[in-house]
Amino acid sequence: MKAYILTLGCKVNQYESQAMLEELCRSGFAPAETEEEADVVILNSCTVTAASDQKMRKLLHRARRKNPQALLVLTGCMPQAFPEEAAKLPEPDLVLGTSNRKELVPSVLKALENRRREVKIRPYTGKDSFESLQIHSFQERTRAFLKIQDGCNRFCSYCIIPYSRGRVRSKPLEELTREARTLAASGYREIVLTGINLSCYGQDSGLGLWDAVEAVCGLPEVERVRLGSLEPEQMELPVLERLARQEKLCPQFHLSLQSGCDATLKRMNRHYTAAEYESIVNNIRGVFDNPSVTTDMMVGFAGETPEDFEESLNFARKIGFAKVHVFAYSRRPGTAADRMPGQVPNKVKEERSRRLIEATNEARRRFLLTQVGRTEPVLFESKRLEDYYEGYTANYTPVHVQSPIPLFGKILSVKILEAGEDFCFGSLI
Repeated sequence: MKAYILTLGCKVNQYESQAMLEELCRSGFAPAETEEEADVVILNSCTVTAASDQKMRKLLHRARRKNPQALLVLTGCMPQAFPEEAAKLPEPDLVLGTSNRKELVPSVLKALENRRREVKIRPYTGKDSFESLQIHSFQERTRAFLKIQDGCNRFCSYCIIPYSRGRVRSKPLEELTREARTLAASGYREIVLTGINLSCYGQDSGLGLWDAVEAVCGLPEVERVRLGSLEPEQMELPVLERLARQEKLCPQFHLSLQSGCDATLKRMNRHYTAAEYESIVNNIRGVFDNPSVTTDMMVGFAGETPEDFEESLNFARKIGFAKVHVFAYSRRPGTAADRMPGQVPNKVKEERSRRLIEATNEARRRFLLTQVGRTEPVLFESKRLEDYYEGYTANYTPVHVQSPIPLFGKILSVKILEAGEDFCFGSLI
């Protein structure tokens, strides 16, 4: 029988989809090329915004229409956060959450046998352990994402994730290093450590993120190590100095900001001020050679005044990020922010997004100019145009190089010659 997995959301979800597919294959299934030819179709959902839920419903409806005979499984964050709503959805034959991935295969086999609809969502207890999943490959062919942490204890006022993922849990070091070694042996040149709140790795076990980084960097088989999205918490100067001693660690930090206005950060229930965030960025730039700092910024959060927005905009200009993902606040039912007064009209959000994107795009161009003249190791990942290949430096600067020979999967020294709007041009050394 064949299985097909549709994945919405973050790299953690993508990792878990790969783990579920490998588990199915170990049980005798084969991966399907399309959802139409699958006997089992699994939708691994995201619920970070209400729009994510809408997309999930559309995909469920499409999957049922395209393949009415398939066993349709809904899993992931949406049913875990909203089990009653998920149970009412008419399309899925089997509904699972995020707390019981190990039950996927036996539940699928049982559902295939008796064809009775079942909803199995186990609530988190606050004392859950890390659910150990393992993968041997990843959908990207040159870098692999390795989930080492799950859950969040922070309860930002706009976020539903603590309800869909439970409390902080960490992958044991011995399992982490074993999986990293397996991925490196499968040909992946770069390992990206990721999690729901990656900065909090080890809080439940007396360890820290630095322990995970040191363990993976210490493996001879691993060539480069990168960190996924980070919260500013736990990024004190001693931690950064310890991380900087690892030569294999890529000096790229996606440090989530959300807003550069203290009043907005307080309403968001973020656990830092703009000044504290700036101090972390300065420390990163002080202890790492040629680092990049990227981030996410939200506009139009509940109660954001014109003055609040200007403060956030000016902060972004001051920091000079290498890249910023700008997005408008989207109300998420079930969160404290959804009930807050002062909801900002969509037209205002659109205008603020436009202005912030313009400012951060200019900062992006300035950052790329600082890379011109440098010679950097580039991991080549894709072919763009005829004889043009794209790769990434250690600080995640995209570089295009012309070459008559294939470069895919190689790490090569490149002299950066020119900066474009969103990438650089270089030549092989």
